Amino acid sequence: MLEVTASQFVKHFGEDKEKVQRQPTAITSHGRTSGYFVSQHEYDEYLKLKSQARQVYGLDDLTDSTIDALSKAEMNAEHNHLNALMN
Repeated sequence: MLEVTASQFVKHFGEDKEKVQRQPTAITSHGRTSGYFVSQHEYDEYLKLKSQARQVYGLDDLTDSTIDALSKAEMNAEHNHLNALMN
């Protein structure tokens, strides 16, 4: 991954936008990475992966109707053999 300072990035944006098509660029400020410059393809891949990530909810995040529906949910009978694995 390329790494450039923020001031270099501003001065050489035209060059950097071409380089980013081959590999992402880390933008640094005062020795710390402050962000990344990536191609449209890389960004689209990121969004795709992010949309597929699991979402975790705590009980405080759920509505009463959702909790009620979950408490009444039953497993499909074709999976009953899996209960034996838990005993």
